[in-house]
Amino acid sequence: MKSLLTTLLLLGFALQGFSQQVINLPFEEDEDVSWEGGEKEYYSQIWQNEVVTNVSIPTIQVFKPANNKANGTSVIVAPGGGLFALSIKSEGTDVAKWLNEKGITAFVLKYRLVPTGEDGVKEISELGTNNPQGIEMKVAPVLPLSISDGLASIAYVRANADQFGIAPDKIGFMGFSAGGAVTMGVAFNYTKENRPDFIVPVYPWMTVLGPYQVPEDAPPMLAICSSDDPLGLAAHSVNLYSSWLKAGKSTGLHMYAKGGHGYGMKKQGLPSDHWIARFHEWALAEGIVIPEGGL
Repeated sequence: MKSLLTTLLLLGFALQGFSQQVINLPFEEDEDVSWEGGEKEYYSQIWQNEVVTNVSIPTIQVFKPANNKANGTSVIVAPGGGLFALSIKSEGTDVAKWLNEKGITAFVLKYRLVPTGEDGVKEISELGTNNPQGIEMKVAPVLPLSISDGLASIAYVRANADQFGIAPDKIGFMGFSAGGAVTMGVAFNYTKENRPDFIVPVYPWMTVLGPYQVPEDAPPMLAICSSDDPLGLAAHSVNLYSSWLKAGKSTGLHMYAKGGHGYGMKKQGLPSDHWIARFHEWALAEGIVIPEGGL
């Protein structure tokens, strides 16, 4: 009995510690965008995935690797969902857990989203069918807030690098679809304090950002997409890669013939299932991550 009580106490402390690893980020209010009700998390039958909607307060959730694996590299992960939702598991927590296995500390970012009601996924799905232009109209005032949340996450992580046990010069940003738009918005708007050390846009939604220029000190970039992306994002990823290449910046591109859109960590029995392993290989080649046993 005493042993059981000790085990339960230790488990309680562990769970308490884990629950404290959700951190509110600083942000400025915007009078043009307002939310009603709180953040919602549920399983979407439409997307067949766990989602979060109606985010009004940006946060990061910390995922730490085992002490004997930690290598000092970190990645802020921005799930996608058209800025109406976050695919929080397949493009968030599952990504973070995989990175942890490679010794990388991960921070899953919940950035501010379009205000929605009970089912944000249903709302964007209906707009996509009946009024596609309505999506960009609703997204337009929110995207700058989402990007500022991305920048705030980098600044916070860098300022607290010692606390997290990470290197302040090895903080990357990885985003999916709309999270890819946030990734590139970060890449086009950083300062010294919130510059990402590397970026990984995964099937990024580039059209919502409009024209862009490659920064003079642009970070290394690995772009990932699939040629059969039903949203037509493949060409934009190629253009993004080409712009980095033309500017003489370090860049890579993995364009899969098949994969579609929004797969994240979901398995489809395709080569695109292994995109995250290709990221790790790239990070090793770039010196962003050290090989296991290299410490």
